[in-house]
Amino acid sequence: MFEIIRNIGAFVLALGILVAVHEWGHFIVARKCGVKVLRFSIGFGKPLYKRITSTGMEFVIAAIPLGGYVRMLDGRVDDVAEQDMAASFNIQPVWKRFAIVAAGPGINFLFAILILMIVAMIGQDKAKPFVGEVTPSSYIAATGVEAGDQIIEIDGAETRTWQSVNIELMRFIGADNIPLTVEKPNGQVVSYDMKMPNWQFDPESDDMFSSIGFEPFRTKPSKIIALVSPSGPSDQAGLQENDEIVKLNGTFMAEWGQIVDYVAARPNETVEVEVLRDGQSEVFEVTLGERETPTGTAGLLGISSQVGAYPENYYFHDKSGPFDALVKGTQETWRLMTLTVEMLGKFINGDVAVKNLSGPISIAQGAGMSASYGIIVFLGFLALISVNLGIVNLLPLPMLDGGHLMYFTAEWITGKPVPEAVQEIGFRIGGVLLFMLMAVAIFNDINRIT
Repeated sequence: MFEIIRNIGAFVLALGILVAVHEWGHFIVARKCGVKVLRFSIGFGKPLYKRITSTGMEFVIAAIPLGGYVRMLDGRVDDVAEQDMAASFNIQPVWKRFAIVAAGPGINFLFAILILMIVAMIGQDKAKPFVGEVTPSSYIAATGVEAGDQIIEIDGAETRTWQSVNIELMRFIGADNIPLTVEKPNGQVVSYDMKMPNWQFDPESDDMFSSIGFEPFRTKPSKIIALVSPSGPSDQAGLQENDEIVKLNGTFMAEWGQIVDYVAARPNETVEVEVLRDGQSEVFEVTLGERETPTGTAGLLGISSQVGAYPENYYFHDKSGPFDALVKGTQETWRLMTLTVEMLGKFINGDVAVKNLSGPISIAQGAGMSASYGIIVFLGFLALISVNLGIVNLLPLPMLDGGHLMYFTAEWITGKPVPEAVQEIGFRIGGVLLFMLMAVAIFNDINRIT
C-alpha cells in the first residue's frame, strides 16, 4: 500500500512540475509577444484551485493531472473587444505564433539542462564501467572482451559510467554489430567490432547487459547483516545489524548466495540461525516469511547484507563547477534528445516492439522508484521525462505542438494560412491517433501489472 501511495505521490509531483514548466514556456513567450492569456491550467477537468491574477488571467489547478494548457485570446473562438484586438493570438505574425507554440517543448529541454546541471554541481560517486562476469560463448565473449576490461567508448562516444554505456547500447537495438573500445587491466586500449547476429533484446523483460553476455562488476555481498527489516522475521527473532551468519539449521554457509538459496527454498518454515555477535556464537529461531517471485513463492529472512567497498580505481566522484556543469547538462540533454528520436524511429521500423510503449502507470512506477533512491535519481528521472515530453510534443501530429508548428511552417512557405477545414480534419485525425497511442500504452501498463 505504501508503495502505491509513494508511486502516485511521486507521479503527481513529477508530472505537475513538468506540465507547469511546459505551459509556462507557452505563457511567458505569449506575454512577451503581446498576446493576452485567459487561463493557465495545470491539469484537466474540475478545478481544485482557482485564482484570478492581477492581469485578469485565471490560474487553475485541476483534478486530472495528465496535462495542462494555456488558453489565449483568439478571435476564431472568442468575442474580442476592439481594444483587445491587437492581443489576439490569431492575428499575430506567423513567427510570433511559431515562437509561442515552440516555447513549450523548448522550455522542457532547457529545464532538463538545468536539472542535469544541478545534479552535476551536487556531485555523486559513480561506478566506472568495468566488466564483471562474462558468459562463455556469448556475443561479447566471442569478441574478446574479458572480465576486468573497462568499456571506454561505444561507436566513438565516451562511456565514463554504466548509464552512458546503457544509453549508447540502446542506439544499436536492431543492429548487427556494435563498435566498442575497452581498456585492459594492463592499460592497453583495444577496439572491437562486436558482431550481433540475431540479437534478441526485449527492453520489457530482458537485461541488456545479460543479453549481450556480461554482467557489470559488482562487489560481492558478505555474510554480515547490514540491515534488518523492521517487524520482519529476523527482527522478530532478535537478529541485529553486524551479526555474521555462520550456519542455517546446522549447515555451514560459505557465502551470501548460499544463504539466499537456502532461505528461498523454505517459505514459512522455522530455521535455526547461528550467528557471530561480538565474537560470540549465538543461535536464534527464525520463522521465515514469504515473497512472490516469477518462479513462485520464496522464503524471506528480512535482512540485507553488507557489501564490500569498490576498489578505488573502479569509481570516481563526479562533481563539476557551474560552467562545466552547464556544459555537461547540455551535452547529456542533447544525448537524451537524440536517443529519444532514435528510439521513436525504432518503434516505427519495428526494432522495438509496440508492447514496450509505456503509459502513465509505468511512469508512476518509475517516479516512485526513482524517488525511493533519493533526490539525485529523482532529478535524473525528471530530466529524462522532460526531454521525452518535449520530443513527443514536437511530433507533427495535429493536437500536439508539432502539429501546430507544421501548419505554421506551411503558412510561412505559402504566405497564407492552412484552410480551417483542412486544419479541422487534421485535428480529428491527430486526436484519433493520440487516443490509439494512449490506449496501447495503458493496455501495456495493465499487462505489466497483471
